[in-house]
Amino acid sequence: MSKQFIVSIGREYGCGGHSIAEKIAKRFNLKLYGSNMLEEIAAEKGSSIDDLAKFDEKPRNVLFSRSVGDFSNSMEKSVAELEFEFMKRKVSEGESFVVIGRCSDEILDDQNVEVIAAFINGDTKDRINRISEGLGISRGDAEDKMEQADRKRRAYHDALCKADWGDADSYDICLNSSKIGIEKTADLLEQYINVRLSM
Repeated sequence: MSKQFIVSIGREYGCGGHSIAEKIAKRFNLKLYGSNMLEEIAAEKGSSIDDLAKFDEKPRNVLFSRSVGDFSNSMEKSVAELEFEFMKRKVSEGESFVVIGRCSDEILDDQNVEVIAAFINGDTKDRINRISEGLGISRGDAEDKMEQADRKRRAYHDALCKADWGDADSYDICLNSSKIGIEKTADLLEQYINVRLSM
């Protein structure tokens, strides 16, 4: 496909968003970027990926960071900015790709490229079951993990973006994977992408 485009996928924890992103990347023969972009960033900067990964897609720790105007000593914000620069560079190089989270729905919106922003959510019960089974933990622990992960994702996104995380007005398409399952949700998103690219 000659037209350059980016598929940005925001997701609630435990809804299968990563699996859907993998399917979309495979179907369109695109690179999928998520935490793996830190491998390239670390190699470029001569840093340890472990040092960067612990700050990936996390909100700024207000107890251990300070901001003055546009300047901040927050490692969380520094890692986010490295990822933003990485994505923008890939766009400028003409690459099409799928990216999971990392404020890509808004960060890439001002670039000269077609950005298709999707948000995947799911019913609480299904998400808890998926987390519990996937990680081999109790439903109570799965629920705690889900709530904590969603809080962090919301705080991260909302601190760096104008729009609210998960707000339907901020995305082109929102899909509940619990209603039709992971495979059919990916099918529906693929259809939407094809329609957008044909316009």
